[in-house]
Amino acid sequence: METIWRRWAYLVLGGALLVPFGVLGSMIGAAVPDAAGNPVVVDAAVLAVVIIVGVPVAGLVPGVRRLEIATWELVGGPLAELPLPATDPAWPARLRASAWFTGHVVGGAVASAASIAIPAGAAVLVSDATRGWPALPRALVVVLAVAAGIAALYPLTAVLGAVLARWAPDVLGPSPAERLAAAEERADRLAERNRLARELHDSVGHALSIVSVQAGAAERVLDTDPAFARTALAAIAESARAAAADLDHVLGLLREDDGDRVARRDGRDERRAPTPTLEALDDLLRRTRSAGVDLDATVTGPLSGVPRPVSTEAYRIVQESVTNAVRHAGEVPVRVRLDVRPDAVAIEVANPLPPDGEKAEPGRGLRGIGERVAILRGTLDAGPRDGEWRVAATLPVVR
Repeated sequence: METIWRRWAYLVLGGALLVPFGVLGSMIGAAVPDAAGNPVVVDAAVLAVVIIVGVPVAGLVPGVRRLEIATWELVGGPLAELPLPATDPAWPARLRASAWFTGHVVGGAVASAASIAIPAGAAVLVSDATRGWPALPRALVVVLAVAAGIAALYPLTAVLGAVLARWAPDVLGPSPAERLAAAEERADRLAERNRLARELHDSVGHALSIVSVQAGAAERVLDTDPAFARTALAAIAESARAAAADLDHVLGLLREDDGDRVARRDGRDERRAPTPTLEALDDLLRRTRSAGVDLDATVTGPLSGVPRPVSTEAYRIVQESVTNAVRHAGEVPVRVRLDVRPDAVAIEVANPLPPDGEKAEPGRGLRGIGERVAILRGTLDAGPRDGEWRVAATLPVVR
């Protein structure tokens, strides 16, 4: 019952929307010379033209669709699970909105007229039929007639409301093109979230693993080798600062603060704290060695010539592979080989398996490496081989 009367209010609002067109038609009719000698005919013709032409044209205004959606959702519920695009709708959507707006105005005019005419007509008919009755019974019968007239609006409103409820999602809701655009936007957001999760996992995870190794080494030699302990503590501070900078960078991306945005490169938003590339590899290797890790690294080829997207992903792959070795294998030697070729960057990181032969299950780090390789359409081979855990990735270079 409540839904029916709310839809009645929606229809009556459509009748109210007809009033400005009626006023405009009357003003134009008053300004048109009376050539036919019948002002009523002229005024009626002008009014009809203004309504027939003006209502559909007004419905083409981009904001009308949003207005109709907002108004309908107050009485009929959500039209779709997807938000409408922020840009102006395409012409097919505008034409559908115009048709809906025209139907709303016309249906509203009918509902408004019926809402006045039916109860009032019932009162007049009953009043004429009961002429000569005593005042009190006659008044009571007239009131009952008015109530019956109002009740008669129920089936009319129910039918029109049901028609509107059936057509509203198809006419006002997102079109297939808008659904596709919303799906693409959602996919882009998810991809960006996954990228930020990988950045946070790799950078902060590496720093925490190195800090853990450094803290353990400093604790063991604190009394016997204070100089080494001080060096380890300094390295811990440096690793913590690097992790804080990376964390601030990722949080800046999450905040989407326009004031922090700088120029776009390679289709990505960059901030004042850009993601490190292979040119920062020496720093990474130095911090890892300072933690007491036995690291054997060989780098061949010019690092500065690698395109930035490939260089960034290659850096993170090396970082995460070294982190996994430190985290899962303990104090074992780690071998890093990086070869920059004209057409590809080849990465190999290997370490002996733990003495007990335990093999770590693939976790977020290895999945992240796989995602980075897949983005660049490279190849990845990771797993135990000949007593070692080996990660070998090849990233193609397109210059």
